Amino acid sequence: MPLAIKMRQMRLAEIEKAVDALSPEDLAKLAAYIARHDKLAWDEEIERDFSADGKHADSLKKIDAQIEAGNFTPLP
Repeated sequence: MPLAIKMRQMRLAEIEKAVDALSPEDLAKLAAYIARHDKLAWDEEIERDFSADGKHADSLKKIDAQIEAGNFTPLP
């Protein structure tokens, strides 16, 4: 196993040990931080994917064309 992978696993094990030692209040704060971090990462990914040159740009163009042609059902 490459050294970089061993070191990464070691750091993760240390993090897990530290998390296990947190008070309930600090654990809740960490969980909230991770949730915010994950949400921001998701938002950035969606923004990239649906940008003008993103991987879903062609799909958006097709959807826009269908909407402009009246081929859609509005949501209630």
